[in-house]
Amino acid sequence: MKNEMQVEFDAKSVNEGFARVTVAAFLTQLDPTLDEIADVKTAVSEAVTNAIIHGYEGGEGKVCVSCRLNGNQAVITVEDEGVGMEDVKKAMEPFYTTKPELERSGMGFAFMEAFMDEMQVESASGIGTKVIMTKKIGAKEEKDRDGCGDSAH
Repeated sequence: MKNEMQVEFDAKSVNEGFARVTVAAFLTQLDPTLDEIADVKTAVSEAVTNAIIHGYEGGEGKVCVSCRLNGNQAVITVEDEGVGMEDVKKAMEPFYTTKPELERSGMGFAFMEAFMDEMQVESASGIGTKVIMTKKIGAKEEKDRDGCGDSAH
């Protein structure tokens, strides 16, 4: 199965929930588990929040969220054309934040990595940031079928 969708919205915190629900609804065609949906929603939430708070620093702008399905794999991309990052590696370190005054934990990228199978971040200062996250839907069921997750031993 191949399918794609893309949405663009204003970089406003009220739109973060819209992005999460939109991606989750799109993924339902793969018959995900509730845990898989929760993982994806958390990762999308973190990526969109980063775009709004850090990418646009509370100013005007657009966030683009796309989702591409290829078989049972979902590739979710969150893009902004905000301030970008000079040092992506440093920004991805746990607890690193550029906004401590907002009580940000600096765990956004760590959460995205934990909840998704793969994650890439592309960014350039003054150009914006693109977060590409991949999640295989149904991976747990495959393990269960080949006996790895079978607790009836």
